[in-house]
Amino acid sequence: MAAISCRRHRRDSKSIHMLFSPQRMTPFTILCSFILLLFTVGQCFADDDHEMEEFLKREYSLTKPYQAVGPLSSSHWELMGDAMVTTEQVRLTPDMQSRQGAVWSRLPCHLNDWEMQVHFKIHGKGKKNLNGDGLAIWYTKERMQKGPVFGNKDNFTGLGVFVDTYPNEEKQIEAQKKRYTPSTQRIFPFVLAMVGNGTISYDHERDGRPTELGGCNAMVRNLKHDTFLFIRYVRRRLTVMIDIDGQHEWRDCLDLPGVRLPKGFYFGATAITGDLSDNHDIISLKLYQLTVLRSKQEEEDQEEEITIPSVDNMELLRLGQTEEGMSGLAIFFTVLFSMLGCIFLVVVGLLLYGHWSENRRKRFY
Repeated sequence: MAAISCRRHRRDSKSIHMLFSPQRMTPFTILCSFILLLFTVGQCFADDDHEMEEFLKREYSLTKPYQAVGPLSSSHWELMGDAMVTTEQVRLTPDMQSRQGAVWSRLPCHLNDWEMQVHFKIHGKGKKNLNGDGLAIWYTKERMQKGPVFGNKDNFTGLGVFVDTYPNEEKQIEAQKKRYTPSTQRIFPFVLAMVGNGTISYDHERDGRPTELGGCNAMVRNLKHDTFLFIRYVRRRLTVMIDIDGQHEWRDCLDLPGVRLPKGFYFGATAITGDLSDNHDIISLKLYQLTVLRSKQEEEDQEEEITIPSVDNMELLRLGQTEEGMSGLAIFFTVLFSMLGCIFLVVVGLLLYGHWSENRRKRFY
């Protein structure tokens, strides 16, 4: 297979074939085709990615006709809760209230670098903002444990990528206006990622904002074309992309270096509904092993065993999110009180200096 850096160009193969068709082979189109080919090859071997090859790992993949799914110990995948297998998909939840379901891999993954391509579908009878709650893709230490985080346990250990279809926080409109500016208010559905170390709780009421690594809006409900989610972990860099517009092109959602995930965790997919509902379907989960060219320093760093998931500079990331989430009114009062504090310190300093000068003058009389 081609390198993953070619994946965006691979989705444009139709236009490339049209360009090379005999009916269009003029000198100008030949020149354009040659330039396009050089650009594509250059992108495939870009120094920034260093990906050489990718291999589909069938034992970690979930595809039709889903023969590897079942209760037997020989099966690679196991269902939980309300999840069921049909000929077309693994339905995590039906379009019914108060349901939750999951599918989990039985095999721990020991790959250094990998990518997961998720083919999913979210659909139901509910209108906009009258549906919920969403689905999640997991790479975690724990498996097969029900909970409130899109059907999985809270305080998880590992990576979670969430397709959140219901804005819990936006139910409180006034609180939203006070906390966020118009530029930071979200449009749902929204895709976000989170890394947990076993002690960090997902804030359901705030849609995971305090612990998110980043995300993007993704209008994925009731679409007639296929929708895809792409998760890549290579050289301790987490990349999330989506293909939901029916154009066969990946759109960037999250790209973050310094993400440290241990080996030996499990892949899974979960979904949950509450008072509102949707069909949450997994059509396929395809895991690829990446062969990556590393420098000597990177090889030495790779030998360091990671036992607890973490993100470098997470405090700086949270600080940036806090500053971004401050409303105009909050910024005004912050600046106002800072200025008043500075004025107070200056006045106190002048009074102390005047008192000291007066005492000094008295010594000379």
